[in-house]
This record gives sequence, structure tokens and C-alpha cells, in this order.
Amino acid sequence: MQRPYTAAMTSGAEHDDPYDGDAELRPRRRRRSFGRVLIVGVVVLALVAVGTVAGYFAFVNWQVSSNLAYSRLLPDEQIMGEDEAVDPVQVERPETAGDARNFLILGTDSRDLSEDRGRSDVMVLVHVSDERDRVDLVHIPRDYFVDIPGSSRKNKINAAYAFGGAPLAVETLQSILGVPIDEVAIVDFDSFEAMTDAIGGVEVNVAEASPGFPEGVMQMDGETGLEFVRERYSLSQGDISRGQRQQAFIKGIMEKALSRETLTNPARLASFVDAATTNLTVDDDLDLGEMRSLALSMRNVRGDDIHFVTAPWSGIGTDSWAGSIVNPAWEQVEALSEHLRTDTMEDYSDPVSPTSGFGG
Repeated sequence: MQRPYTAAMTSGAEHDDPYDGDAELRPRRRRRSFGRVLIVGVVVLALVAVGTVAGYFAFVNWQVSSNLAYSRLLPDEQIMGEDEAVDPVQVERPETAGDARNFLILGTDSRDLSEDRGRSDVMVLVHVSDERDRVDLVHIPRDYFVDIPGSSRKNKINAAYAFGGAPLAVETLQSILGVPIDEVAIVDFDSFEAMTDAIGGVEVNVAEASPGFPEGVMQMDGETGLEFVRERYSLSQGDISRGQRQQAFIKGIMEKALSRETLTNPARLASFVDAATTNLTVDDDLDLGEMRSLALSMRNVRGDDIHFVTAPWSGIGTDSWAGSIVNPAWEQVEALSEHLRTDTMEDYSDPVSPTSGFGG
């Protein structure tokens, strides 16, 4: 597996613009905002394909096409890192993976990336199996302490997005996991509210209680769900626990969106698709027809076929430069990489990551 390149950070990179005051080093801005999406090609386009008649399919397809915008999200040309330019490395898909696909979902706190790139608080790798009967969502903690291409010191993984946008975030993750990333989308978690309300709210399993959220299954509307996924300070494992909450909420949305209650309600389905794709920006080379074919091939995927994983970690610590960090469990990362590369996620397990507390 290809290991990360040498890395660096600047103090406060998570909060400040690393290019402040130096316009020439600032990566190119796109004129169109990245916008909002939950799961590109997995939820929305799958819903388009499931249980719809031809006329309605054409309407929803038009709705998706009208909402889409395009930008450069994949590292198909030289990227400006923190300290130096990076030539993208082509990551090949092993024959053993067949036609398994990988999508990267990045979350940002910026409402308009044409004005401010913001921070990447969410990073989820979505792995769709070659047989199109299983989806694995791998949560990468934002404080994961890794090498970032084009940087001279290690940093939190979310600094990659701050330094070089989505292309550098993709390059960083590909170098860690050794799997090709096929498509990218950016998510503003505020869009959760619209999607949740569009399908009449969702049921979410609250694994760990916090003020206002007792343990157990809880019905949530959009506003409540947004509050639920943003909390971390009162949780036992901080950002790790918050990532697990985000996964639980995503599962609640996916299960409701894929339910008969939604799929047999044309108005509700159209409202959900519209909320999920409004202002959505995907890579310049995205082929909507190819994504629609992928969706059709996934028409039998349901809640039990969706699985959640947190990238392996050994503990939460402190770095003199980066501050609070999550230390990757590298041997277990290699195991995760192997299962992703060979499309054998059904056999993957993680006996290493702490299940309580902050580890060593």
C-alpha cells in the first residue's frame, strides 16, 4: 500500500486560511459553489432508479440534471499543496476488486466556497461493491494525523482540504488507503435539515445519550437531526463519537429514503431528490448516464446492506504543532486498505480501535 507523502501543518490550520495574504499560493477558486449532497450516486441516484415508471423517472432525472453543477474535484492535474506543488499519482484498481466503486464525501462549514473554502469537518469514503449488493461507509476522523502530499510536516487530515481543496484531500486519502476514488461531492450538513423534512423525519438510534438525546431510537426532524450530528463535547470519545452519530443519522435517512413509504410517494420522493441535489457540484468528468446505470444496478440495496466503519485508530493524543490529534492504527489501516482494494469488506473487522475512552 502506498503510504502518505511527507506532511506539514501550520498552527491553527484547522481554523485559519493557510494562504491568507498570499494570493499567488491560493489554489484556484471555482466560480460555482460546491453546494450540498448527502450521498452522491448511492442514495439520490439509487432512489431515481427504484420503483419508478418511465414518465416519472424522466421527471426526476430532469430534476437531478437541472440541479447539478460541475467543477474540478479530482486530482487530474497538478495540485498546490501547503509547501509545494503535487503531481497526482494514478492509483490503479486491482483486478480482484472488479468494478467496485469508491466515492468521497467531504463536509464543509462554508455556505459558499466561491468566497470561502471553509474547513472540512466530515470525510466519508463510500465503497460500492462489485456485485452492487453492499455499501460500506468509512468515516475518516477529521483529526486523523497523517502525511499530506506537498507538505513538510504531518497534519490533521482535514488540513488537506484547507491547503488544496478537494483534489488534495483525494490525493491524501488515496495515498493512505491505496484505492482509487471515482467521484467526489461536498456536503454542507445544513442540507440534512431539508432532506430529513422532505421525507417526514427519520428514526435514529441514539447509542450514547447526551442532553436532549436519551439513549434509544428517537424520531428526529431536520433541525433536531442537525443538532444531534453536531454535538461532540459531551460524548465519551469526542469527534470519534460524533462521527458515529453522523453515521447513525445517515443510516436513518437512507433507510427512510429507501422505504416503501417514500418510494411509493412520488411527491415525497421528488422533494427528497430535489433537496439532496440542490446546488450539488460534482466533478467535471461525471457521466450522469453512467451514474444512472450504477443506480439501476443497485435497485435492490436496502438498509441491511449498508454498513458503517470508522478508520482504525489507536488513541487520541496531542502534537506540539497540530494540537489534539487522532493517531491512526497503521497495521489495521493496512487491513482496511486490503479489504477495500480486494472488495472483501464483508470479511473486514476491527479489533484494534478503542471501543470506549480515548485509547493510548
